[in-house]
Amino acid sequence: MVGGRSEDRPENKADTALAKRGTRPRVTADLRTRSAWIFGAICPAQGKGAALVLPSCNIHAMNVHLQEIAQVVASQSHAVLILDQAAWHTSLKLTVPANITIMPLRSPELNPVENV
Repeated sequence: MVGGRSEDRPENKADTALAKRGTRPRVTADLRTRSAWIFGAICPAQGKGAALVLPSCNIHAMNVHLQEIAQVVASQSHAVLILDQAAWHTSLKLTVPANITIMPLRSPELNPVENV
């Protein structure tokens, strides 16, 4: 399975306003924003995938995502996730199901060229 994660964060930018030189005009800005984190993993060979949209990106969210992936993986199959070194990817509090293996983004010990 191939995994990925994206984020959608609307930026708050104050509007511009015309004002006389030397004055500080009040400019309204909409501060009511929310973030949405999209967790996803796909298996192109089987056409299966698992995706979640969650309000936060933390260890709990990652555990929920791992459980979702574990349910989608076919029986007698194994999923390998390649993840970066984000805190919620490397935490000892992660509960990794038996049918999932997490590999770091960079693992030179597994590169045949490095073992020559």
